Amino acid sequence: MSSAVKLAVIYYSSTGFSAEIAKEIAEAGAKAGAEVRLLKTAELAPEAAIASNEAWAAHAAASADIPVATPDDVEWADAVIFGTPTRFGNVSSQLKQFLDTLGGLWARGALADKVYSGFVTSATTHGGQESTLLALYNSIHHFGGLVVAPGYTDAVKFVDGNPYGTSHVDAQGNNPIAEQTRNAARHQAERVVKIASALKAGLDA
Repeated sequence: MSSAVKLAVIYYSSTGFSAEIAKEIAEAGAKAGAEVRLLKTAELAPEAAIASNEAWAAHAAASADIPVATPDDVEWADAVIFGTPTRFGNVSSQLKQFLDTLGGLWARGALADKVYSGFVTSATTHGGQESTLLALYNSIHHFGGLVVAPGYTDAVKFVDGNPYGTSHVDAQGNNPIAEQTRNAARHQAERVVKIASALKAGLDA
């Protein structure tokens, strides 16, 4: 059995900010020794809505080669980091719909005893970031999963300021992802891989 942690980074992104954080997390996870799958959730919005927003349409085209997540990817993983923009203080419908497809795995206990974490973006300061992550983690409790939030476990988190997960304010697309967010994302990935590695070693012993 491979000792490397299997990490799935599963996200939804409309205009690319969550996607950029997801990529940072995936790269940091790989550098920490994990086998990583970077995956997006299926788009639910109609083509007309996407086409009406230049940034949304551009990101849809740019991310066309990113594989769409399936329940098999979650079953494969030892750890999963979910990402989403906030929608009225809650997870996006695209990510929620994906979570709702996991009922079969849940019913046979295949979601339990894995490590889970999350990250979020919003258009405005605060903007429901913490409530979105807490709402996401409600599903993890039902899974029987282990929430590994970054907490204030590294100095970068006192800059980022969100113990629940990496977060970014995009200011309606006007605020690029800066180093403080990248640092927080890297720390979150490293912490998830570290805890998942210890858990996997213990379960395999």
